[in-house]
Amino acid sequence: MLFLHDMNPEQSISDIILPHFPDLNAGQLSQFAALFHLYSEWNAKINLVSRKDIEFLYERHILHSLSIAKIIRFLPGTTLLDAGTGGGFPGIPLAILFPEVHFLLADSMAKKIRVVEDVIREAKIENARSMVARVEDIHEKFDFIVSRAVTAFPPFYEWVKNKINTKSINTLPNGILALKGGDLSEELSLFDGMIKVYELREFFDAEFFETKKVVYLPRWNHS
Repeated sequence: MLFLHDMNPEQSISDIILPHFPDLNAGQLSQFAALFHLYSEWNAKINLVSRKDIEFLYERHILHSLSIAKIIRFLPGTTLLDAGTGGGFPGIPLAILFPEVHFLLADSMAKKIRVVEDVIREAKIENARSMVARVEDIHEKFDFIVSRAVTAFPPFYEWVKNKINTKSINTLPNGILALKGGDLSEELSLFDGMIKVYELREFFDAEFFETKKVVYLPRWNHS
């Protein structure tokens, strides 16, 4: 059993993150190391993730968030909305990985955005900002919308379909990138022929990723 006081962020980064993202610089490594202490402190107050799950922060939350980067490497200047960010996933890890990409992390719960604001400030993440807002009430447009287990895909699509820029600069056309899990056949049936599902077990060996997926829907398929 691994306890919080035994957790070594640097070792976790070395064992869990670096094998998949070996090009991280010293500043990024320092930012990722800061996340464990920040989230451990906040989780004791707010319970952002399950108490037993915090010890798996780097695998189940940080690496899981970074899995989107296995699908696309965002170019500098790309804009992203993390819709329903909760405590900052996947937006905060992605913002560290892509320091020249611009992130807005939004959630309707003010207490969660307080955590996000503190993590952004203390980890010195300069390319991310946060907002207390329902996704439907955000009037900006972005190149990509990212999310992690916010709600079923059809209603999520309705919330964000008009918030995506028309001009694409990345290798994938602008669109939605959602982290999902389990059997999605019924949930995604409305999007047959339009959507692509990436199985994360193809990138990561850990059991946690066995049923995890990235769901991609490009904007040019939106009505």
